[in-house]
Amino acid sequence: MSKNIIITGTSRGIGFELVQLFSKAGHQVLALSRNEKPIQNLKLNNVTCFSFDLNDPKAYQKVEGFISKEWDKVDVLINNAGALLNKPFTETSMDEFEAVYKTNVFGVAELTRVVLPFMKKESHVVTISSMGGVQGSMKFPGLAAYSSSKAAVITLTELLAEEFKESGISFNVLALGAVQTEMLEEAFPGYQAPTTALEMAEYIFDFSLNGNAYYNGKLLQVSNSTP
Repeated sequence: MSKNIIITGTSRGIGFELVQLFSKAGHQVLALSRNEKPIQNLKLNNVTCFSFDLNDPKAYQKVEGFISKEWDKVDVLINNAGALLNKPFTETSMDEFEAVYKTNVFGVAELTRVVLPFMKKESHVVTISSMGGVQGSMKFPGLAAYSSSKAAVITLTELLAEEFKESGISFNVLALGAVQTEMLEEAFPGYQAPTTALEMAEYIFDFSLNGNAYYNGKLLQVSNSTP
């Protein structure tokens, strides 16, 4: 049965692969990214994409308008978009720290808040975090803003699962290890990850459709390496 899927951060990496997997499986997809061209160029029938900036309040109204006009409900929201800053802590300004949180935490919270009224029992919100955000995991210098923001969405997910537990909507968070993407190259130049973007996308695709039968309010560490 065809489901309605919203994915953020679709211009490259895991998000780009996810759109194609859901489209191929016959689902309706709303692909959101600041750069909509990569998805537009694929010309996929059941995929809608428009430019979306998590920092722009008007962008959320556009998403809300699309859902209420085109869809009756949202089955899956994948909060995949993320901003990375790799910079020594003492050189990181307050504005830079805030910019990372605006995308990785406030944007995730706001899009989830906008989409929730359209979600029903058995809908699933999946937020993509990082192993760097997991308490007790190995940490790396230069990633203070990024990794701490990824820790915030782990706790946010646990809180939302509690707040909406009567609704039948599930909230889970995946802390990813190293995946061979452009973002990994920015964080760890020259490091070769054991997992490709497509391999990780296949896992997230399956988890977002089926994981809510087994998990709610849970952090899953999806990693076979350090970093």
